[in-house]
Amino acid sequence: MSHIQISALDMIYPGKTAAQTVQALKGIDLQIEAGEFVALLGPSGCGKSTLLNLIAGFEQPSAGALLVNGEPISRPGPERGVVFQEAALMPWLNVWDNVVFGPRVQGMKPADYEPRAEEMLRLVGLSEFRNHLPVQLSGGMRQRVGIARVLTLGSKVLLMDEPFGALDAQTRLTMQELLLKVWQQLKPTILFITHDIDEALFLADKVHVMSARPGRIQQQFSVPLARPRAIEVTTSDSFNAMKREILHCIRH
Repeated sequence: MSHIQISALDMIYPGKTAAQTVQALKGIDLQIEAGEFVALLGPSGCGKSTLLNLIAGFEQPSAGALLVNGEPISRPGPERGVVFQEAALMPWLNVWDNVVFGPRVQGMKPADYEPRAEEMLRLVGLSEFRNHLPVQLSGGMRQRVGIARVLTLGSKVLLMDEPFGALDAQTRLTMQELLLKVWQQLKPTILFITHDIDEALFLADKVHVMSARPGRIQQQFSVPLARPRAIEVTTSDSFNAMKREILHCIRH
């Protein structure tokens, strides 16, 4: 059984009239294996974020089945960590307190979460910044805190909604390389939403292209690039051939 199984999923937002009713997703079928890195591409408004919110448990589908580890999703849970475009850190808490906030409010004992929090801070390169406030950090560093926070919760699924979209090009590349390092070491299941074909191909095992609303899975591409990957792979003939194929799919 796949780690995430989605079958015949629809999402409809009813309006006061039929004309105001919006069907965001229609007939979504998607299977993601444990430890797989999957990217989701598609035009604005096609329902990518809606699909992520459904997997996160923030909303309930109108029809169809959505299972994680064979269990239906009825609400958010710590096993599914969400990383948004903005890190959404609590500005009055320092890095350490932001990272351990989740386990603390769940009533976990410090001995059960502090060693993992230390490990995650080290993994994302922020051990020396544990006492800094978010305002003292760059955008990329704040996103590192956000990633460390969901990993400290022990999340086995990372749902990432354009997490690097607001960063400058150099910082974005650094964060992509960091995310690959984290994934290769911990092997969480990742669903990564992006508008950037290069980013999707550089990071993912599979790329799913969605159609315009109502969103459907239009086509799936398996990425044949060997791992571990360095940024130089983005200049290879095989990378550019796949990029052309996905561009053609999106445009048509």
